[in-house]
Amino acid sequence: MQEDRPPYPPFTHETARQKVQAAEDAWNTRDPRRVALAYTPDSVWRNRDLFVEGREEIVAFLTLKWERELDYALRKSLWAFHENSIAVRFQYEWRDADDQWWRSYGNELWEFDERGLMRRREASINDVVIAEADRRIHGPRPADEHGADIPLR
Repeated sequence: MQEDRPPYPPFTHETARQKVQAAEDAWNTRDPRRVALAYTPDSVWRNRDLFVEGREEIVAFLTLKWERELDYALRKSLWAFHENSIAVRFQYEWRDADDQWWRSYGNELWEFDERGLMRRREASINDVVIAEADRRIHGPRPADEHGADIPLR
């Protein structure tokens, strides 16, 4: 079965921004199977200290992630791109089972195949405790804010 996920590399500034927004939108669904379809069947990940390979492992990883990271809401920002690679900054907020809120800050490096599917993802992430009153990400980004950069803090 031929799969593809436009836009395709080589990326322009506009198509890289589209790819980043599409990833943000998909992850904000918190639907592991839907998210996994954006990756090659043999995609490899490093997520923090974990290594994941293939869609089924991606689905299992995301299922556990969103069982633990409640009310997850994400923002991604294009940092750089070149040919078939994109670098992003991201922040997401979530609460744990004890109702403690967290903001997770990170950077990702993405590599795509010719059909626009991600074949490699490397993510470095740090978690910071926040008060519920300090939250600023309250669900998926409204369309009029697509492409807006995210603050450092």
